[in-house]
Amino acid sequence: MSSFSVIVPCYNYARYLKACVDSILSQGVDVHVLIIDDCSSDDTPAVGAELAKDPRVTFLRHEVNQGHIRTYNEGLALATGDYTALVSSDDLLTPGALQRAQAVLDAHPEVGMVYGHSIYFQSESDLPRPRIGKPRVDIWHGRDWIAQRCKTATSCISSPEVVVRTSLQQRLGGYRVDLPHAGDLEMWLRFAAYGTVAYLGEVDQAYYRKHSASMHVTTFNSVLADLRQRKTAFDALFDTHWPVIRNHDELREKAYRALAKEALWTACWCYDRRRLDRVSVDDLEAFARETYPDLRSLTEYWGLRWRRRVGPRWPPILQPFLPSGYLHWFRNKLWWRRRRLRGV
Repeated sequence: MSSFSVIVPCYNYARYLKACVDSILSQGVDVHVLIIDDCSSDDTPAVGAELAKDPRVTFLRHEVNQGHIRTYNEGLALATGDYTALVSSDDLLTPGALQRAQAVLDAHPEVGMVYGHSIYFQSESDLPRPRIGKPRVDIWHGRDWIAQRCKTATSCISSPEVVVRTSLQQRLGGYRVDLPHAGDLEMWLRFAAYGTVAYLGEVDQAYYRKHSASMHVTTFNSVLADLRQRKTAFDALFDTHWPVIRNHDELREKAYRALAKEALWTACWCYDRRRLDRVSVDDLEAFARETYPDLRSLTEYWGLRWRRRVGPRWPPILQPFLPSGYLHWFRNKLWWRRRRLRGV
C-alpha cells in the first residue's frame, strides 16, 4: 500500500498546529507527519512535543530561524513516503483528500503532481462544508498545463491541495531560495515540464487560511515585488529547463505579455481608485516596458496613456462609464470560475 509523507512547517502558529495535524492523521491512509518548527517564540515546542506522542508524527525544532524556503526543503529531503505533501501549519486538509490523490497517483504512474480546489477560510468556527464525493479526474500533459499558466502568468495553486510523487520531487529538487514568494509557482511549472499533471474536479482538497498574519500579507504585499517574483519564476523555468519544453520561446513571450498587461492594468486601476499615493505608476510602466517592449500593442497601455493625459481628477469620475473596468472584472470572474472547475 502506498504511503505519504506530509511536511508541516511551523513558525509561531502553535494555535493552529493541532487542527492541521489532526486533519492529516484522519485521512485514512498510511501517513507520516513531519513537523518542523523554525525556532518559534510561542508554544509550538510544547504543542509539537504533545503531537509527537503519536508514532505517526515526528517533531523537529531549529535552534536558529532558517526561513520558510530552507525549512520546506529540509522537510522535502526527509520525505520517505511514496507521495509527499507540504501543508502549512495554519491550513487544513479536507476529509479524504489524500485518499483521492492516492487513487490517481496509484492508477497513473505518469502523473507527477495532483491537486484540487482549496477553500479559503479565516477561522475553524465558520469552515464551509467541503465537497468530498468522487472527483472528476482531468489529466493534463505537462506542456499544455504550462501553456495555461503562461496565458495569465499566475499560479492556480494555493499549496496545501498539492500531492507530488516523492521520486520525482527528489529528482527535481526543492524550492529555489531566490524565489521566496513565487517558489511554489516555479516548482509546479518544473513538475509540469517533466510529467503530467492531474486535477481533481468537483471536490475540495484543502482549506487555505486567509488572515492578517499570513506571509502574503505581512511580507509580500508589494504589487511590483509580486510581479517581479513571478517573472523570475518563469525565467528560471525557461532558462534551465527549455530543452524539455516545446515552443519555449513562444511560451515565455506569452508569460511576459500577461505580466506586462497586469502591471499596466494595475497602474490604470490606481488612477481609477485614487491610489496613486500607494503604488508607483511609473515603476509599474517601467516594469511592463522592460518585460514586454511592444507595449503599443496592448490596450492597457493606451488606457494608461489616456489617464495620464487627463490627470488624476477625471478617471474616478469617468470610470463607471468606461467599458475597460467591466471587461477586466468579467475576465477575472471567468478566470476564477475556470480555476474552480478545471484547475487552470
